[in-house]
Amino acid sequence: MAKLNPLLQKASWMESGDIRPYVFVRPENQIAHPGTRHKLDWFSHSPIYKDPLDIPEINFADRIYSIEERAFGPSNMAMPRWVFYDCAVMPGFVAGFAAKPSALKKEVRDILDPAKFPATGSPLLKSSLGQSFMAKSLDDMDWVPLSLFIIIPTMHRGEWVAHNLCSVNSLLAKEHQFYGLGFLSKAFGLWYANVEQCSGMTQWGSPALKLHSHFGHLEVIGSYAPVHSHAKTITYRAQVNTGCWEQFFTREEDLAFLENYGPSEHKIDPKNEQSMIDLQKKIENEEGPFYLNAMEIAKKELTESLTIYKPKGY
Repeated sequence: MAKLNPLLQKASWMESGDIRPYVFVRPENQIAHPGTRHKLDWFSHSPIYKDPLDIPEINFADRIYSIEERAFGPSNMAMPRWVFYDCAVMPGFVAGFAAKPSALKKEVRDILDPAKFPATGSPLLKSSLGQSFMAKSLDDMDWVPLSLFIIIPTMHRGEWVAHNLCSVNSLLAKEHQFYGLGFLSKAFGLWYANVEQCSGMTQWGSPALKLHSHFGHLEVIGSYAPVHSHAKTITYRAQVNTGCWEQFFTREEDLAFLENYGPSEHKIDPKNEQSMIDLQKKIENEEGPFYLNAMEIAKKELTESLTIYKPKGY
């Protein structure tokens, strides 16, 4: 077994090697020197590599789809298969954690069972392909995905967009969840791909904001997004800083943030669309930059107002 960093002691599922990180990426998109930009000792097991353009990997992809559509379907944001292929697999890559089927307890196996939860729109269900390739149970697979983090490079050098993040934890009762799985999936992807700057989108009032705010000091580059299907969306970016990652687990104050940023007179109320529009106008008037405090987000309820911070001296 690999010796875990003391911060990750509660994530004991990472130790044995029966659950390992995976990289689902076409050969042309593989990272040349993975994990060399950010010094980190969290991921001791070599990742599983799978090529999404290979037909035999359809079962692995379908288990990814099945998790994602059940996690985001209730909010009407499930990802169509063509979006996964055209916008994620071709320009970027998918990372996460996967398990050997034998390592999963019954409650997890039931949630991931391909017979009980087939992926919507899979060609395995409606073509001759199914007869040759369909996994009738998890035991027909070598590795079963437990999470997914999609990250896509942009035209801005060094910047990647975090497109999608979810895990089987959203489908499991708390006592059966894998501690820190979602956070560690994004951490692995950022570390592996040597990401300098990460941008992304999530909705105000979403629990995802408590997670995404811990990968670097979070700048609000958009507080309202009428172009998005959910206008009450925050668009953010952060310089990736692994020092901030530790605070996700320790819950200690980020002293560097408090030293460099101070509260402004602006607040975002997740229940008040106008507060988002008002800040968006200030962003467009170049009155920023504006930031959120990860530790304030961690301590507050999802419906509470959040303080907007600015660099000291502005």
